[in-house]
Amino acid sequence: MSATPTPGGIGRIGKHPVARVGYGAMGIEHVATADDATTLLRRAVELGINHIDTASFYGGGEVNRRIRRALAPYPDDLLIVSKVGARHVSGGQIPLALAQKPAELRAAVELDLAELGTDRIAVVNLRRADIGPGLVAEGDQIVDLDDQLAEMIALRDEGKIGAIGISNVSLETVQRAAPAGIVCVQNAYSLLNRGHEDSLEFCASHDIAWVPYFPLGSSFPGFPKVACNAVVIRVAEEMGATPAQVGLAWLLAHSPTTLLIPGTGSVGHLEENAAAGSITLSDSVIAELDDVPSETLAHGDGVEAFLDEG
Repeated sequence: MSATPTPGGIGRIGKHPVARVGYGAMGIEHVATADDATTLLRRAVELGINHIDTASFYGGGEVNRRIRRALAPYPDDLLIVSKVGARHVSGGQIPLALAQKPAELRAAVELDLAELGTDRIAVVNLRRADIGPGLVAEGDQIVDLDDQLAEMIALRDEGKIGAIGISNVSLETVQRAAPAGIVCVQNAYSLLNRGHEDSLEFCASHDIAWVPYFPLGSSFPGFPKVACNAVVIRVAEEMGATPAQVGLAWLLAHSPTTLLIPGTGSVGHLEENAAAGSITLSDSVIAELDDVPSETLAHGDGVEAFLDEG
């Protein structure tokens, strides 16, 4: 029997070894049927993907329910990572509202546990609203980080979550949160958006996993798209790869602490993303891609970060 593949090689989130290419499940609610979602998620596991990112506010819990339907009882090596800090609201252009208060963080974890059908979430990210325009904390949603971390630590001590991550934050916030034992940081980051390089470097020096969302840009207008960059396209053609694969391979080569969670609703794209973990970029290609300038985001990292991750 052949060994299970490990897309991108092995990385770590805290004490958990995982394939460096994971899967961001937010878009699974838009897959046509629950059966199609099951096929996609099970194919991810077959490919060796054992790090799945989700949240109870994705599709009002539908993403979590589809994960449970497809994968429970969960494989021992499967790491499900969730996030708290927002809640689903029906209607309106943005189906989300902030939920930053400690009691709301706890309620979101309880939703995760119920929807996923488990008694413990391995890692839960505290999603702040610190960066960029978009969902802005106002009134009682302006909550001190220390109060939030105290609740997350309590949830960890109770065994409801295994470890704490943090997301959508500045370097200063990462540094403040580090003593709580955070194991990962999720920020928007890609070849064309390297504004959080200082946070990445801090993570690399403190054994904290760096898990970029928007690893290829975003479908939202105003966001640079890695697959549309002329240099990336040319490199991909020369290598016989897709531009998206080159963008993902660059992220893996750029820092060994990086773990990827690209999202897709297509089995074909899922397989391409997993295969990106096997692409080796030469030193000259890496240098060429390193020289590609970052592009300014028209919308910042705010509300879109809650809507289009992966």
